[in-house]
Amino acid sequence: MDFMQFYLGCLAHASYLIGSEGEAAVVDPRRDVDEYLAEARARRLAIRYVIETHLHADFVSGHRELAERTGAEIVFGARAGAALPHRGVREGDELRIGTLVLRFLETPGHTPESICILVTDTEVAPEPRMVLTGDTLFIGDVGRPDLVGAKGFAPETMAGMLYDSLHEKLLKLPDAVEVYPAHGAGSLCGRNMSSETSSTIGHERRTNYALKPMSRGDFVKMMTADLPEAPPYFPLDVALNRQGAAPLRDHPLPPALAPEMAVRLGERGATFLDVRPAPAFGAGHLPASVNIGLSGQFASWAGTLLPAGQSLVIVGEDEAGVQEAVTRLARVGLENVAGYLQGGVAAWARAGWPTGRLPQITVDELRARIREGHAGLQVVDVRRPGEYAAGHVPGALNRPLDRLEREMGTLDRVRPTAVICAGGYRSSAATSLLRRGAFPDLSNVAGGTSAWIAAGYEVETQAAGPKTAT
Repeated sequence: MDFMQFYLGCLAHASYLIGSEGEAAVVDPRRDVDEYLAEARARRLAIRYVIETHLHADFVSGHRELAERTGAEIVFGARAGAALPHRGVREGDELRIGTLVLRFLETPGHTPESICILVTDTEVAPEPRMVLTGDTLFIGDVGRPDLVGAKGFAPETMAGMLYDSLHEKLLKLPDAVEVYPAHGAGSLCGRNMSSETSSTIGHERRTNYALKPMSRGDFVKMMTADLPEAPPYFPLDVALNRQGAAPLRDHPLPPALAPEMAVRLGERGATFLDVRPAPAFGAGHLPASVNIGLSGQFASWAGTLLPAGQSLVIVGEDEAGVQEAVTRLARVGLENVAGYLQGGVAAWARAGWPTGRLPQITVDELRARIREGHAGLQVVDVRRPGEYAAGHVPGALNRPLDRLEREMGTLDRVRPTAVICAGGYRSSAATSLLRRGAFPDLSNVAGGTSAWIAAGYEVETQAAGPKTAT
């Protein structure tokens, strides 16, 4: 059996190539498909099927382009209602690839059409070796049940379906069956995912909090409480995946823009998207630009923070970075890039246009400012509530990045403001948003809460008072 996992950290997304005797299937492909084609060629495999475990909300799939370039058949769960040619599979249906049998389980809960794929290599054993679980079962977590409200399914209804799918199907598999999900830590399709990208049914049975013995009612209550807000781009991606997104190879590099042309686009409402690392952004940037660095979960944050229909001008370090940004934006359905700033910030400054600076301070400097009562310093922690509750800088206010623009009015614009996250990535994005929101005195805390804790400085939890980190 040929088997390969493709893990994309930018989206915390896993996809798969499975093959045998010259044939293969690709499961849950990302938007850009060249890597699957190259790997199949290297292994001398012809891609016969492109299988989707469900209509993905957090990324745009390349199933249409992959099928067009290989002649493969697209496969969805029968309840998906996909609007392009495909095979709809139901419980117990099978596909054969060489010596492999792919058997489908209908596992609604994350979405109504969710399926899992049991993989058996008949040349080795009659029992299944692995199960590809999509967003039904993750490593350390299970899929969230609240993303299909627009279809008329209440989260409680979906959570009940999920409980049944887990207990009546997946947990009845032998402990040795390997588990390969569609996402890992950082994805918004779950809440508590591990950084591991595979597991076994037995390990998940023992360690996954959502699989502990409990009643269906208790499970529903747990899975529908304190759910994180779904990003605004999720419905867009579902619609694109249902129709089949246009091939990505049809999207050339956007035009290079002289500073004067970039200014005109800005005057017409375009957003300047600065994709450089936080230190480079802090050293000099275009006024009112938004900083989402390519080094982190760029695509997810771009989809969360940027309106889907807004024109974008990319500010990067070089043409390769611009091309990477365009590809990653397309992975979440953002295809409205009007161009990129030729020559970057240096060319902008040479043309005489103003630039902004944003101080990057260390945790030592932050602690000193807090101790000195530095002009009424306001510390804003933009991590998610669970991260904040686990331990934060004493007195810091929690304004999660995905809600920051809506909650900006609850902060004091006059006071000096230091922004902190886990490591400095999200806080740089947050400071760029606050600068656009007319906060004049801002600092980004380099190293973030991780550096604060590593230095042994005092932390505060939501449930308890201050304590010293160890």
